Amino acid sequence: MATNQLSPKIFACSQSVELAEEIANAYGTKLGNVITTHFSDGEFQPAFEESIRGRRVFIVGSTFPSTDNLMEMLLMCDAAKRASARHITAVMPYFGWARQDRKDKPRVAIGAKLVAKLLETAGATRIMTMDLHADQIQGFFEKPVDHLFASTIFLPYVKSLKLDNLTIASPDMGGSKRAYAYSKYLESDVVICYKQRQKANVISHMELIGEVEGKNVILVDDMIDTGGTLTKAADLMMERGAKSVRAICTHPILSGNAYERIQNSQLTELIVSDTIPLKKNISKIKVVSCAALFADVMHKVQDNTSISDQFLM
Repeated sequence: MATNQLSPKIFACSQSVELAEEIANAYGTKLGNVITTHFSDGEFQPAFEESIRGRRVFIVGSTFPSTDNLMEMLLMCDAAKRASARHITAVMPYFGWARQDRKDKPRVAIGAKLVAKLLETAGATRIMTMDLHADQIQGFFEKPVDHLFASTIFLPYVKSLKLDNLTIASPDMGGSKRAYAYSKYLESDVVICYKQRQKANVISHMELIGEVEGKNVILVDDMIDTGGTLTKAADLMMERGAKSVRAICTHPILSGNAYERIQNSQLTELIVSDTIPLKKNISKIKVVSCAALFADVMHKVQDNTSISDQFLM
């Protein structure tokens, strides 16, 4: 009986039910029961429909827009705390608001820091996420952060393509560290795109640092929003003589006309994870599941064993 009391439970926020079900299956259990009451003014209230007293609770929910997704995670953490859960792990495959990680101009908020404090105040005792937009966001938390790398799931897929003359590319200077990590594992060259923005999501100018002629290029980034940067980079590389251009992006935000832009681009393929559910399926998008990775790390957290073997870079 005591062992049963300490066995973990996995719950899903409404925006990530499909991924949470896959994680629970890979873990070897079923999702816990959550009922959400919706009020006519748009307010909502999630409630656990089973006892979680004394248990480790994993709450799975990516916090992409709208803000209701973040609010639901906060409410579920608070509910778990008030229901006497022993440990509350906020499993956020996509950590929203991460692009607001610093003051890049006067009089702006640092949204990522605010979200970190909200999660801790709500009751989260541990955070589990993947490919943060900025690594230093881990330092915004006073609680443990398990920061997983999507390279663990993407690199085997890239190897299965068996591409010759492979070159890894970063779509901007900020992603160069990620690109070099991939290139080191794949023993390939690296090129970097230098871009200047007119404003958010609008690129005024882009240049390429490095040679891509006759190369099979794979662009690597943590997220894809409007698709403007990647499609512009793909066009530039094909103009410079690249044999093919693919892209790996962990988090498929894909807002605006991103789907049409990707489908009509010179990208051979866009490889994404399922941290954010796709709004539509198109032929150029390949989804690689992160469920098994999260399930394995959750097992290790429960058993208090090292997760370092999950880091391929």
